[in-house]
Amino acid sequence: MEKDLLSRAAEAVRRASALVLTAGAGMGVDSGLPDFRGNEGFWRAYPPFAKLGLSFVDLANPRWFRKDPELAWGFYGHRLMLYRRTVPHDGFGLLAAWGAPKRHRSFVLTSNVDGQFQRAGFSEERVVECHGSIHHVQCTSDCGAPIVAATFDVDVDPETFRARAPLPRCASCGGLVRPAILMFGDGEWDETRSAAQERRLSAFLSSLPSLEVATVIECGAGTHVPTVRAFSDRLARAGATLIRINVREPEVPAEGAHVGLPMKALAALRAIDAELRNDAARE
Repeated sequence: MEKDLLSRAAEAVRRASALVLTAGAGMGVDSGLPDFRGNEGFWRAYPPFAKLGLSFVDLANPRWFRKDPELAWGFYGHRLMLYRRTVPHDGFGLLAAWGAPKRHRSFVLTSNVDGQFQRAGFSEERVVECHGSIHHVQCTSDCGAPIVAATFDVDVDPETFRARAPLPRCASCGGLVRPAILMFGDGEWDETRSAAQERRLSAFLSSLPSLEVATVIECGAGTHVPTVRAFSDRLARAGATLIRINVREPEVPAEGAHVGLPMKALAALRAIDAELRNDAARE
């Protein structure tokens, strides 16, 4: 059965003239990034927060930048430096290679804030980060300064995961800055950058003769935060073929030639690539 699913997935990649690449947290796990699914996984990565009884959802909240900025920037500063050091796994390169010769190439939508697609060589103009990017910051003082790249380093105490002074400041007003990402309970996120990215994606989709020429390859996007899955499903209902790669939740819409692969992202992408290579060798 798995061989048949992989063959069908490879065929969907081969016949498409456009690829829409969608990704959630499961895409980064194979690069060695921590999985924050559940408190135990999060606390293994950040033991001091376990002692405080603070979960990922607790910490990923803008209130800490007002209440305890050293704690806030300890958490986000550590993640910023980790994501800068992380090398994207080979699956990113496979996706790029599949999309390059397509007539309409490829476009990415990801809920990940880690910047892995850009680090892997995808064009900034063809990536949507629907929850923002940790590599960009906004002013917490609402001074009107635009979102800027996070070019600074953050000194984080490895024992307490608290940031040491000086904390990142706005170049315009001197106020504290925060990552320009959508946090939980966040009414302060500056979505300007993500909104511009989404307009480019809309233009890309509108330029296609039909969504039937597109194959959506979704990697590691679960139902807990359904933003990415909802987008993939919407394209599938409109005529695109969906390949859903998800260890725990591979279900796909019943109607259409969609494929659900209960696999990790890198393993699935390598297996699909092997099918494509085998088919090319037989031709």
